[in-house]
Amino acid sequence: MQQEFIPVLIQIVIATGFAVATLIASVLLGKRAKRNQMKDSAYECGMLPIGEGQARFSVKFYLVAMLFVLFDIEVVFLYPWAVSFKRLAVDGGQLVVFFSALSFIVILFVAYLYALRKGALEWKD
Repeated sequence: MQQEFIPVLIQIVIATGFAVATLIASVLLGKRAKRNQMKDSAYECGMLPIGEGQARFSVKFYLVAMLFVLFDIEVVFLYPWAVSFKRLAVDGGQLVVFFSALSFIVILFVAYLYALRKGALEWKD
C-alpha cells in the first residue's frame, strides 16, 4: 500500500523543489536590478498615481449585488427540482412537489416585491 503513495510523494517533492528554486532565483536575480524612483513608483496603466487608490462604491451597489446573489441562488435550488420533477411525478407525489416549489417561488417573489417597494433596486437617490 505504501508503494501506491510513492508517485504522490515524488510529485510533492518536485513541486516543493520547484517553488523553492523559483523563490531563490527571484531573490538572487531581483537584487541585481538597479533601483530608481521611477521604477519604484506604482504603475497605473500608464497614468500617474494621483488621488485615492480605491474608488468608493455606493451602498446601493452592494445591496443590489447581494439581492442578485439571493435571487440567483433561487435558480440553483430550482434546477435540481426541475430535473427530478418527472421522476417525482411518476411516484405519485406530483401535487406536493409542484406546490412546494410554487410556494418557494411565491416567497421569493414577495421578497422581490418588498425590495422593489423599498427602493433597493433604484440606482438614483
